[in-house]
Amino acid sequence: MAKNIGFVSTRFAGTDGVSLESAKWAQMLWEDQHVSFWYSGRSDRHPDVSHCIPEAYFGHPENIWLMDKIWKRTHRSRLVTERIQDITAYLKNTLYEFVDRFDIDMLVPENALAIPMHIPLALAITEFLAETQMPAIAHHHDFHWERTRYAINAVTDYLEMAFPPIIPNISHTVINRAAQEQLSLRKGISSMLIPNVFDFANPPPQPDQYAKDVRAQIGLRPDDVFILQPTRIVPRKGIEHAIKLVGRLGNPDKYKLVISHDAGDEGYEYQNLIEDLAREENVDLRLISDRIGDVRQFDANGKKIYTLWDLYPHADLVTYPSNYEGFGNALLEAIYFKVPLVVNRYSIFIQDIEPKGFRLVVIDGFITNETVSDVRRVLEDPKTRRKMVDHNYRVARQYYSYRLLRRCLRTVLTSVTGYQP
Repeated sequence: MAKNIGFVSTRFAGTDGVSLESAKWAQMLWEDQHVSFWYSGRSDRHPDVSHCIPEAYFGHPENIWLMDKIWKRTHRSRLVTERIQDITAYLKNTLYEFVDRFDIDMLVPENALAIPMHIPLALAITEFLAETQMPAIAHHHDFHWERTRYAINAVTDYLEMAFPPIIPNISHTVINRAAQEQLSLRKGISSMLIPNVFDFANPPPQPDQYAKDVRAQIGLRPDDVFILQPTRIVPRKGIEHAIKLVGRLGNPDKYKLVISHDAGDEGYEYQNLIEDLAREENVDLRLISDRIGDVRQFDANGKKIYTLWDLYPHADLVTYPSNYEGFGNALLEAIYFKVPLVVNRYSIFIQDIEPKGFRLVVIDGFITNETVSDVRRVLEDPKTRRKMVDHNYRVARQYYSYRLLRRCLRTVLTSVTGYQP
């Protein structure tokens, strides 16, 4: 029997992991005739299937005020508690409205019960599920104990209550084994591991007319080597390793390091450090965040705005030297577009991804002579490059395909509702 499924989060918009993976879940559920609806504070989903409540967005002024009062301190005032409770009550009412409006049968909280970017929303979801006993599948991408910025706080009671809650009608899913182990250890909660996936059954199309001029538009010559760092400029991305690597290649006229996104909401100190390091290492660094958006469009000056996916087919190499990732969507994206990769062995990569047998240039926290030699060989030997990317695509199709996601969702849906497609 088909279900009406309500996805709930602070935001369903853009290219963040939650927005992308939830859309893939909805696609797989649709193939089994389940209809998805969306509750969030900001949304790019169709209005006919969306319930958009501005106060549910983590960037809403009220929530920003609360966040300032509860992190990096160990005491909260009575006023803060009252505001949390007031917003929780309001959001819980809007969840009831959402469920009534679309006749929802089951909720899928998307990371809202894992990372405490919006505490009242998590409390509202928890209370709603406790009151209604509606079945739910909580999709956890990253937990608060994985981020040091949440270590000192004035809301340990709320973290214990709702991140995630221990309620019998919730089934829990995680995206890596470390999260699965920690969730069991810290909360006594069992979970299903559902990794992030791509549609490896259908290779990506060749660049269309809109995206054919990407290299020229970002200032690259036809014979330049386009090395792409497809991330925001934040410390955990380890971009200094990419700069060191390109510097060791030793030809700034040929090798160009392109970073797709800016620093975002984490400040510009690290970006300034990266730019200074690039000058010291004589690296031609291109920051093109002003040309990259969630959707294709033209800016106020008539320049094309590209998506990240417009860049991959033109890249000669992708650097992914992260110190930590919850999974690593950019890694799968590069494999999907058959671009060779340089990867730092972050913990989730070591535990979940590396054993699958991908052929990558790997570093272990620093650039070695062997790293530089391996990169040169990949860039200069088309046969080696082709064998590498084709092998990686086959491995990813086996372990990270939509087929795997479809099977996992059918299993967890059956455990929650008893329904079998």
